[in-house]
Amino acid sequence: MRLISLLAAMLIGTAATAQDVPCGGSFSSFVNGLKAEASELGHDAGAINRFFAGVQKSDSVLKADRRQGIFQDPFITFSRKLISQSRLDKGRRLSKDYDAIFDRIERDYGVSRGVLLAFWAFETDYGSFQGNLNTANALVTLAHDCRRPEIFRPQVFAALSLFEQGDFDPATTTGAWAGEIGMVQMLPKDILENGVDGDGDGRVTLKTSAPDALMSGAKMLSHLGWRPGEPWLQEIALPSDFDWSQAGLQTELSVADWERLGVRARTGHLDDGRLAASVILPQGRKGPAFLAYPNFRVYFEWNQSFTYVLTAAYFGTRLRGAPVYEAGNPEQGLNGDQMKRLQANLAERGYDVGKIDGILGAGTRAAVRDMQQKLGLPADAWPTADLLNQL
Repeated sequence: MRLISLLAAMLIGTAATAQDVPCGGSFSSFVNGLKAEASELGHDAGAINRFFAGVQKSDSVLKADRRQGIFQDPFITFSRKLISQSRLDKGRRLSKDYDAIFDRIERDYGVSRGVLLAFWAFETDYGSFQGNLNTANALVTLAHDCRRPEIFRPQVFAALSLFEQGDFDPATTTGAWAGEIGMVQMLPKDILENGVDGDGDGRVTLKTSAPDALMSGAKMLSHLGWRPGEPWLQEIALPSDFDWSQAGLQTELSVADWERLGVRARTGHLDDGRLAASVILPQGRKGPAFLAYPNFRVYFEWNQSFTYVLTAAYFGTRLRGAPVYEAGNPEQGLNGDQMKRLQANLAERGYDVGKIDGILGAGTRAAVRDMQQKLGLPADAWPTADLLNQL
């Protein structure tokens, strides 16, 4: 069973802002506006009418868009929910079953099979649950909704292009609530740009063909900046006198420099000393510790949740033979309501923490680190009740 609905759509950059893009109002009038714009973009009039003929607003999509509580879970809790022995076993079995495809991916795109197996597992439980919401309805509903119309409106026209190519049926194509399609959940625009016929049948069918889905996912990662053959994440051990304020994606040093500061691989050895890397402490100085290489940042082009990204990256290393991480004994974190209070307090002090949503995102982590330094606390960016009380 799929445990989370991923909003990969939030990562598709466009030059427009929400203020520039029409949204809201009468749904039927909005659809007419889409049809007019599609005509201006050069789409066939008959195809436009057939594509939009049965489109409906979906309350289920809007409810799912507002409901993402699992992202409030800290890394240890989140990763243990998503990573099971059965998922590990199945991933390793599928690695053998599709060995030739993964070899081809590693040769052509330099993306490790562990990375793609982890996405395949988390997005759709290896293809077993790809979502059952009508994709056309989802995309048009989210384009109509005024939260992020600049993200979803282009996806509607991309789906229309797929329809004209014979690769999308607005009446029957289904997927996740945010409009993603197939085994690794790709948006229409990504399918247009990165779809690959991996099985050689002349079509790109991401819902039923694992070779197509895996090859397309690899091409998309390459398009997003994946550096061929390089690592992405590695568990590390840190000295007791480590400068905790150096942890976080805001600080990049060479692997050799980190080694000089006492950073060591928990197993084996660190990678090429010339590579840039950042130390990550998802639950503070007393919890797990990782070294994030440049490829780790590409994950944020797939999904912006730090917890999801780290879990997916870590699972990829497990599928390639890494041991279970050392959980340590992290200090008790904050619950959702406490996190919202903390974010509100930080926002009042002038910090940009983004939306007050109870999720420990990059902005909140940076603000926490700065406040910890000002208060003379270990600046590991992990918010605790002690910090909240001092504020």
